[in-house]
Amino acid sequence: MKLRPNKPQDADINLTPLIDMVFLLLIFFMVSTTFDKETRIKVELPEATAAVEEKRKVEPVHISIDAQGRFYVNQEELVNSDFSILKRALEKAVAGQSPLPSVIITADAKTPHQAVMSAMDAASQVGMYEMIFAAKQRSEK
Repeated sequence: MKLRPNKPQDADINLTPLIDMVFLLLIFFMVSTTFDKETRIKVELPEATAAVEEKRKVEPVHISIDAQGRFYVNQEELVNSDFSILKRALEKAVAGQSPLPSVIITADAKTPHQAVMSAMDAASQVGMYEMIFAAKQRSEK
């Protein structure tokens, strides 16, 4: 009878349960973590005796355009709808103001598109790049 010595078998490490546990821990931490402002670093700012500069409230310039394409700057009608007159009226309205105010463009629904484009162009040439377009909310039918 020939007896062979038993060769030791190579140890097999099964990684599947380990990967499952790591995945479950990852999901647990993702679900239980909160991303509120409470997790930010709290800093108490030092005090200073310097005066706080108050921001000046700059009133916006209103450009109104009626159905015929006539311009009104701050409720005053311009003599005609010429681009250069509109530009001069805007320059007069913002003379000496720093920073330049925003422009509120209110146009009639039947206003020619060219009139609105002229108002936008004149405002941008004067240096007023913040434009707001007024509209009313559509009623549900």
